[in-house]
Amino acid sequence: MLAILAVTAPFFALILVGYLAARSGLLPLEAVPGLNVFVLFFALPCMLFGFGAQLPVRELLNPGVLAVYAVCALAVVALTLALTHARAGWRDGAFGALVAAFPNTGFIGVPLLVALLGPAAAGPVINTLLVDLFVTSALCLAVAQAPHPRDAAGHPATAGTDPRESLKRSLRAALGNPQPWAIAAGGAASALALTLPAPLERVITMLGDAASPVALFTIGAVLWRTGGGAVRGRSPDAAGVAGPASAPIGAVVAVKLLLHPALMWAATTAAQAAGVAISDFQALVLVLAAALPSASNVSLLAARDGADTGRVARIILWTTVLAFGSFSLIAWAFGVQGR
Repeated sequence: MLAILAVTAPFFALILVGYLAARSGLLPLEAVPGLNVFVLFFALPCMLFGFGAQLPVRELLNPGVLAVYAVCALAVVALTLALTHARAGWRDGAFGALVAAFPNTGFIGVPLLVALLGPAAAGPVINTLLVDLFVTSALCLAVAQAPHPRDAAGHPATAGTDPRESLKRSLRAALGNPQPWAIAAGGAASALALTLPAPLERVITMLGDAASPVALFTIGAVLWRTGGGAVRGRSPDAAGVAGPASAPIGAVVAVKLLLHPALMWAATTAAQAAGVAISDFQALVLVLAAALPSASNVSLLAARDGADTGRVARIILWTTVLAFGSFSLIAWAFGVQGR
């Protein structure tokens, strides 16, 4: 357990440093978008390109891993919606389902699992990232934007948009994200056995090395920016109606940190029994990826679509705070030794 904590503690400590820097005012909140841009468009794509270039293409697009993870993600979405939409409404329920099913694999998962399990963990984690960008996010955003009748809690009907148009818009947003393109470029470099010029390779390596610490620091700052303001208030939806105070938060946090990895373990075990080509190592990586805290960018998507950003921010904040303990315990329970 101490070996696991020796790996996980610095990651969550960097998140805490970013949180305290923003809370104290040492880091101006106006600087947070700039940090996000650096991580999302420069550092993280270079890190993903580097991993992609070192892995066989079949590891970047593993059919068994993609299928099992996608089925489990859809199950988490459906279950969370069933548990929460009556009290939270369809729009907020959809974003609650998204934070329950979408772990922070980009900013936390790839560097943490590689540090904990070795470079081979990058392949399965990258598969989960692709599923969440193109399947989980697209589905939840389509549900959030679709027209819904008045629900049991009395939330008013929403005009919404055509579900097919919502799905297309979600997929366009995923294609506008630099992460899948960086993975694709890395896969192409691997397939073609390309060798970059030494100066260019050095620049990419330097940017990739900056991804993990800056991303973790930025997560902390984002948690303060969204939690520090949004947690104290309620964000009205598109109809101008604030989300209900009774909208469940603890249930979604429990689904993300406990039920999601449990379902992933059950899904990988069942898939292996059915003959799906998933190794024990890949199954372990998928379980630990599912145990990660919620993706911090969901709060930005919620704000864009007029959902209750305060509720989403609380879920992200609590999953991040509690994941230090829950993730470490799950890793220990599955026999992870650390490196």
